[in-house]
Amino acid sequence: MIKKVADKNDSGPGVEKLIKDIYILFSENADPLKAEKMEAYMRNQFAFLGIPSPHRKKLQSLFVREHKAALANSDLEKLVYSLWEQPEREYQYFAMEMYYALRKVPVKSDLHLIEYMIRHNSWWDTVDYLAPWMLGRWMEYFPDEKEGVIKRWLDSKNIWLQRSCLIFQLRYKQRLDTNLLEYVIIQLNGTHEFFINKAIGWILREYGKTNPVWVSNFCKRHTLHSLSQREAMRIILKSK
Repeated sequence: MIKKVADKNDSGPGVEKLIKDIYILFSENADPLKAEKMEAYMRNQFAFLGIPSPHRKKLQSLFVREHKAALANSDLEKLVYSLWEQPEREYQYFAMEMYYALRKVPVKSDLHLIEYMIRHNSWWDTVDYLAPWMLGRWMEYFPDEKEGVIKRWLDSKNIWLQRSCLIFQLRYKQRLDTNLLEYVIIQLNGTHEFFINKAIGWILREYGKTNPVWVSNFCKRHTLHSLSQREAMRIILKSK
C-alpha cells in the first residue's frame, strides 16, 4: 500500500491525485518474481515492485503524456518529496527522472531537493543519476555557487554527497574543470570507502576518453588507491 502523502509535503488534491494515479499504474504492472530478483541485485537495500527499467520508463512516458496538464499545474517539488517517501524503489526512480525531464530550466532552490534525494534512501543507483544529470546541470546554470557547494559537501562526511562532488562532471567532456576535479580527488584520496575510490576511478576513466594525456599525467603525479588507479587507466592502457 502506498504511504499517505505527508502533511508537510501536501499541496492539496493535485499532488494526492497524481500520487494515487502513479500508484495504480505501477501496481498494475508489478511482478513479485522480478521484484525478488531486483531486491537481491540491490543487496536487499530496498523493496521493489518488479518493474524493469525499460518497461518502467515506458510507463513513465505514458503517465507524463496523459497527465500533462495536471503536472503543469502541480507543485513538482512536493510531488518528488512525496514519491521519495514511498518504500518501493521504482517510485524514487520515477521521481528523479520525471523532475529532470519536466524541469527544463533549473532554479537555484533545486539544490535543496537534489541534496535531499542524495541524502535520503541513498545508494549508488539513485546517486549515479542525480549527480551527473541533475546536479551536473544545476552546477552549469549556477557556476558561482559551485565552490561553496563542493566545500560543504566534502566537509559533510556523507559519502553520497562526496561521491556526487566527484561524478557531477561525468558528462561534461571538454567542459570538465580539471582544477576542480583535482582538488576534489585530493580531498578524498586515501579513504578506504569503496564507493569513493570507485568514483575517483570512474570520473578519471570517463574523462580519459576526452583527455587521456591529462588523466595519465594525473595518475603519475598522485598515489591513488589501487581500485581508483586501475579504473582510471583501464581504457587508456587498452588503447596502447
